[in-house]
Amino acid sequence: MSASPFASTVRGSKASLVQLPSVDRALRLPGVRTLIEQHGRTFVTESVRAMLLSWRESTTRGEPMPALDADAVVSALSARIEERVASTVTPVFNLTGTVLHTNLGRALLAEEAIAAVARAMRAPINLEFDLDSGGRGDRDDLVENLICELTGAEAATVVNNNAAAVLLTIAALAAKREVIVSRGELVEIGGAFRMPDVMKSAGARMVEVGTTNRTHPRDYVGAINPKTGLIMKVHTSNYVVTGFTSAVGEEDVARIAHTGGVPFAVDLGSGSLVDLTAFGLPSEPTPQESLLAGADIVTFSGDKLLGGPQAGLIVGKTELIRRIKKHPLKRALRVSKLTLVALEATLALYRHPEQLTARLPTLRLLTRPLAEMELAAERITPALAQALGAAFVVRPEAVHSQIGSGSLPVEILPSVGLVIRYRREGKGRGRALTALADSLRTLPIPVLGRIADDSLILDLRTLTDDAAFVAQLSQLPKLLSHPVAP
Repeated sequence: MSASPFASTVRGSKASLVQLPSVDRALRLPGVRTLIEQHGRTFVTESVRAMLLSWRESTTRGEPMPALDADAVVSALSARIEERVASTVTPVFNLTGTVLHTNLGRALLAEEAIAAVARAMRAPINLEFDLDSGGRGDRDDLVENLICELTGAEAATVVNNNAAAVLLTIAALAAKREVIVSRGELVEIGGAFRMPDVMKSAGARMVEVGTTNRTHPRDYVGAINPKTGLIMKVHTSNYVVTGFTSAVGEEDVARIAHTGGVPFAVDLGSGSLVDLTAFGLPSEPTPQESLLAGADIVTFSGDKLLGGPQAGLIVGKTELIRRIKKHPLKRALRVSKLTLVALEATLALYRHPEQLTARLPTLRLLTRPLAEMELAAERITPALAQALGAAFVVRPEAVHSQIGSGSLPVEILPSVGLVIRYRREGKGRGRALTALADSLRTLPIPVLGRIADDSLILDLRTLTDDAAFVAQLSQLPKLLSHPVAP
């Protein structure tokens, strides 16, 4: 280390404070000048002031003063700046077993969508500009024709998520009127977002018909009156009611609604655009099916089974879409150019369904072959076992993934996981696994698994970069929050 440039002849209780450099002297240090070139004088000056104030307050409280040679000052300042400039958005390894994880951003975008977003970020685009007429255009025009082509709808519009799509639809078509919905479809999604609350926020009065487990056509017929503005069916994608149940199909509800002169809307939630059973996945209703069944409006998500960016798509009859687009809430809920270009690129992939599993990450992960995951487990297990040491045992085992945390959470897929167990019996097992999970989250690329059945499970279905995962395992032993003896 270099000698301190802040030496003082003062002795006694005030010596430490006197040794603190001034802001100006600290800024003249060679290493600090380098930081100024990288981050700018204003930012570095603010960081120096904050660091010196922190040291001064610590010393006043009687805490020991850190070393004040030039190298130590520059090192401390560099660490402080590095912490401040570090992004809070961090890529992670999602090994939880949930492919479309709500808390981890749901669908991964296709390379085509990523490239489209990059182009739109680098240059102006015709977001609301009609290149033919030279006048103002409608941003929905960028994707409406493509959405209609894929769904068979007459018209379409896009908002920032499916909850917004439902809210806007109800507000535009049934404000100050009644909306009929089956009691068995009063869903709650993440964040305590409940259908009754949506109705209230949209200014409509919800009319529940039927019971939790059984609703009949006569229930809808009997509820229609001059105040009815809309009949809605909600796809219960995040739970299943079994046993003595009965529900009215979309064709029958559409017939009842149209006989009564009332629009019929369907909230599909996840919204797949293809028949998932063709790929060996559980069946999920599509907007095309709902429209063919007679729905006037269908809403669904862009970032779940569709595999695109966060968005809510509203498709249906031209006149109803026109009313929805004219509602004041539409502007508040509209999407940015980045969402629109990513959505367009994602939708374009559906023109070639035979290539979807190769080009659409969501479908590729959902259909990943077991043999591929088994080979990955064989490659990774030895490195992980070595990093964990003798305290834990690691074995590749058959596990189950789920499609989504909010969409189709009850649908499971056979998968392969690295199952980690603590060797010792007794009460310390849970603490050891929790400590290990904590340590995995502190790796440069945090690793997220799930604890179940006295094990920490790392599901390999969504691990697409084995090399990057293994490369950081050497850091794991020193990161264990509470080292556990073998």
